[in-house]
Amino acid sequence: MSTALHAGLGLLRQAMLLAGIAIAVFLLIRVVPGDVVDAMALEGSLDDDAIVALRAELGLDAGALTQFRIWAARALSGDFGTSLRFDRPAAELILAAAPTTIGLAALALAAGLALGIGLATAAVLWPRSPLPALVEGLNLWSIALPTFCVGLAAILVFSVWLGWLPIIGQWLSPVVILGIDIGGQVAKPLFEDLKEAATAAHIRTARAKGLSPVRIVLRHLLPNALTTVVALGGLILAGMIGGALTMEVLFGLPGLGTLAYQAISGRDYPVIQAVVLIFAAGVVLVNGLADLAQRALDPRLRR
Repeated sequence: MSTALHAGLGLLRQAMLLAGIAIAVFLLIRVVPGDVVDAMALEGSLDDDAIVALRAELGLDAGALTQFRIWAARALSGDFGTSLRFDRPAAELILAAAPTTIGLAALALAAGLALGIGLATAAVLWPRSPLPALVEGLNLWSIALPTFCVGLAAILVFSVWLGWLPIIGQWLSPVVILGIDIGGQVAKPLFEDLKEAATAAHIRTARAKGLSPVRIVLRHLLPNALTTVVALGGLILAGMIGGALTMEVLFGLPGLGTLAYQAISGRDYPVIQAVVLIFAAGVVLVNGLADLAQRALDPRLRR
């Protein structure tokens, strides 16, 4: 298969995936009983006539198919609609909240990659030390302990009991928690890949020439094994997005997670759909870029 044809099929798959996600989100949020008008009515500010009039004004009295057709046509042109609760464009709300989420995700990713790659490399250099066991323990941590539960424990210990950190608005705990989680996802597969690569013929030749273990790992093993990290890019991003959203809600950070939580609580359909679609597009894009990067790094995949 030619590179151009492969790229075209990849773009088609990604477009179909995004379309499927958009349809699923649109339908699922409407399965939950009640809409934004019902949420406002519970606040006691609307009577029956006002409820009917407001639902008609917002277009919520139309059928689901009609609502989806109108929303999809606008979304394709870059208009994600207007917040039903705040009467502001959903894109404007997202742009205001995005820097916090991007900053948190970038710091956590940098910390996680440094931890995972550094620990896996050190464990290969010193296989008889406790470092390989630490790799296993870190991997088990990332699998068994949800970031939400770790975040609650961090609030209880460091904010409530010890009083070292504020509960609302601090970044240290979210970055450390997400960094450890990402490090656990990276360290184990990278360690196994480095161990397998260490048995290759050219590595044995390098050892026979008297090259130091550090030089062998850094110059011969690690560059080739980084394809493993690239392959995990989509999985890491998906987990990081979910973790960042929960961390923002837990620690009161004004990012996309808090915006999505408020939108879900208020049945603000346009904002929910816009946030989910943007996150889905980000994951699909990173998966596509990871696939291209793997093919660029590994000639076997191109063949």
